[in-house]
Amino acid sequence: MKRTISILAMLASVAILSSAQTAEKKTLTLKGAESVIAAAKAEAQKLQAPGGVIAVVDDGGNLMALERLDGTFSAGANISVGKARTAVMFKKPTRFFEELINSNGKGRTVMTALENFTPLIGGIPITVDGQIVAGVGVSGAASADQDEKLALAGANAFATGAPAANDPSATVSYFEKSKVDEAFSKGAILLDGSDGRNYMVHASRREKPGQAEIHTKDTDVIYVLDGSAKFVTGGEAVDTKTTTSDELRGSSIRDGQTRQIAKGDVIVVPNGVPHQFLDVTNPFLYYVVKVR
Repeated sequence: MKRTISILAMLASVAILSSAQTAEKKTLTLKGAESVIAAAKAEAQKLQAPGGVIAVVDDGGNLMALERLDGTFSAGANISVGKARTAVMFKKPTRFFEELINSNGKGRTVMTALENFTPLIGGIPITVDGQIVAGVGVSGAASADQDEKLALAGANAFATGAPAANDPSATVSYFEKSKVDEAFSKGAILLDGSDGRNYMVHASRREKPGQAEIHTKDTDVIYVLDGSAKFVTGGEAVDTKTTTSDELRGSSIRDGQTRQIAKGDVIVVPNGVPHQFLDVTNPFLYYVVKVR
């Protein structure tokens, strides 16, 4: 019995010692990296930045996500990745290194010979609960200071449990009845996703059947406000063509499932699933929340 107790005590001691010598490591997911980019893009829109490339790397300096804004010079991608890697590998904003090197000739210019080292303003470590989990780098905005502001906005996406104060997704949107009615009178977007949101709201209107549609990234949440329609989903879209980025259209759907939808119905169409409105009443009104 004593030997059994001693073994159990020893195992408990090992477990306690192991627990004391290890810590839970936090990591950034791909969705988290996309949130960093969305926050940086929102800041770019706020500052009316002329361009920029936003890069996010993990805590080992490996590229996770990158987005190049319109108007950015071609070398911006490599520079932004370099900034992000420098920030995460050295655990400091890259402003520290550029200012050090440029400090009246007293800086350590030998540092510029280091591999994967980009001592240019615009790289920020991303910290969650005191742990550096990734880095974000921006290049190609109006100035080095603006590069840094975009990177800071991206890094601050995880500074607290709540959205950043300048995050448009934290803003409440309200549309009074007259504006909603006006939108439905012609079919219009009530709320777009260009400011960093991952969703859009459409006040949609149909007066005749439409083409087969495939949204490669957007999931449609449809609520029928008035009228009815035959709605075909799934199957295979016929004669598809790409119309805009992430959007395809076809003439019809082969082997799809047909439903009759009417006022009060809700239907959710995941991204990538063909769908088509047929035999619609005039008018057929419905809300669409597009989630990406």
